Amino acid sequence: MLRFKSLGSGSSGNATLVQARDGTTLTHLLVDCGLAVREFERRLGAAGMQADQIDGIFITHEHSDHIGSARSIAVRHRIPIWMSAGTHAALGQPDFGGLLRLARDGQTIALGDLQLTPFTVPHDAREPLQLHCTDGATRLGILTDLGHVTSHVTAHLAGCRSVLLECNHDPQMLAHGPYPHFLKQRVGSDWGHLANPVAARTAAALVPTGLKQVVAAHLSKINNHPTLVRTALAGVLGCEPDEVVVADAASGCDWLTA
Repeated sequence: MLRFKSLGSGSSGNATLVQARDGTTLTHLLVDCGLAVREFERRLGAAGMQADQIDGIFITHEHSDHIGSARSIAVRHRIPIWMSAGTHAALGQPDFGGLLRLARDGQTIALGDLQLTPFTVPHDAREPLQLHCTDGATRLGILTDLGHVTSHVTAHLAGCRSVLLECNHDPQMLAHGPYPHFLKQRVGSDWGHLANPVAARTAAALVPTGLKQVVAAHLSKINNHPTLVRTALAGVLGCEPDEVVVADAASGCDWLTA
């Protein structure tokens, strides 16, 4: 069985747990760790876990809301950590004490009962990767921090039953909001973040391939609102708006079956 839980999603910090169960064995993957150590440990404890239960860490890119305390957690608990060579270079090539594993587009990673497949995305980072994971029975996609959805991205998410999907901003709220012009340009660019309509179109394209569940992630506090996101996604998922799960910045979301 494959489960997942966001510990928090937004510009203040991102972290997602993925759990695979096969009989009596459990495998836990942490995707990003953009929180301070104490806050990460507090949220992890609230999820019913401790850091020494984590089998691997996957870092999508070098931005602070994704890398956070990842090195400290990995080194302290001797957890292997995967990231692209570009991400490692952008971080200044820190020493991970033999724990660093380099991830590459399309190259599957075996981690206990999980298989992870990273894929490149268009974002203003050195070599960003998102990923899909499977326990052999079902597939989960994680897709945040990208400016537009390429055919390469869609191909990697085809067949996912669940997707944690960036719904960063409403275009009108961004256009008329308080951000300075340069930041509006950056967020709304093809290398920035996904707008609600693009996220909804992405979900719509994946429904025929088996998508059943979308968890909206990385919402902007300034340029978006959960009501707008739920309305946009419900229309393509064929459900009521209040059935759409939104991962918030403070607590993420509950454990969900993928």
